[in-house]
Amino acid sequence: MIPKRLLIANRGEVAIRIARTAADIGIATVAVFSEDDAASLHTRKADEAHRLHGIGVAAYLDIEQIIATAKTCRCDAILPGYGFLSESANFAQRCLDAGITFVGPSPQILELSGNKLRARALATRCGVPVLRATAYPASIEETHKFFAGLELGGAMMIKAVAGGGGRGIREVFDAGQVPEAYARCQSEALAAFGSGDVYVEQMMPRARHIEVQIAGDGSGQVIHLGERECSIQRRHQKLLEMAPSPSLAPRLRERLTAAALRMAEAANYQNLGTFEFLIDADNDSEQAAFAFTKTTLPRRSNIRLPKQSPGSIWSSFSSNWLEVTHSRN
Repeated sequence: MIPKRLLIANRGEVAIRIARTAADIGIATVAVFSEDDAASLHTRKADEAHRLHGIGVAAYLDIEQIIATAKTCRCDAILPGYGFLSESANFAQRCLDAGITFVGPSPQILELSGNKLRARALATRCGVPVLRATAYPASIEETHKFFAGLELGGAMMIKAVAGGGGRGIREVFDAGQVPEAYARCQSEALAAFGSGDVYVEQMMPRARHIEVQIAGDGSGQVIHLGERECSIQRRHQKLLEMAPSPSLAPRLRERLTAAALRMAEAANYQNLGTFEFLIDADNDSEQAAFAFTKTTLPRRSNIRLPKQSPGSIWSSFSSNWLEVTHSRN
């Protein structure tokens, strides 16, 4: 079943591409815009456009206002695209409670992708290795205590509990760096994800970043779609991805994919997803140590289809997402 009237809970390029795809498959669209985005192009690409109270990011993170707008405009579905509320389990649940289809994963899957501590807890239950970390959001005092408990020369990461994309994350090599790193992580996380919760995790000194792609049908049946080498990064954001990894030992590849599948099966994963791991870069053998870090949902930047432009890639993905996800609700 395809929605008849779709509210696009995003702005700019993302909203434009969603509107274009929806038009191609005959879905009426409603755009929303903050007070300072009234002249944005996306407001003219949807069938209707409605103003949100507030300016900047905050307006697009206002769950109750967006749901109220959807009801006022008689929308039967909301698609957040990526960013903003796209990985908010609370938003997905509120949509369902309001009788509006959330075009995306279930709230349960979003709890994993939108909360690194929940994902780490799942890994532990499944026997998948994780780095030493706090099991809960850490206060500044607990962060100092964690660093003091590291071995001489050890380092740690302060990370936002929510979100991803390299935001809300800082390395700490010295106790004197803790206050500023903690404050910056909190402020970035609050601005980007609507939550300032952070936790701390022991740093793997030299690590490779490998991501395993999976797909699940929500019944416990999952498959993996191979892995990507994502170790070339700048400021914790990927610059280059290679699929498959050109230097992953066969047995290590099997261990990683088995770990990802074990977690996805335990979560009854529905949708496409990514399970991310760090591997000890000083050991290139099949027995190299690895640790699970988080699970994420597909974004435009993670979609790889050959010989297609970014626009057609996003259009293809959005169309499938609209059709497949809505048919499950």
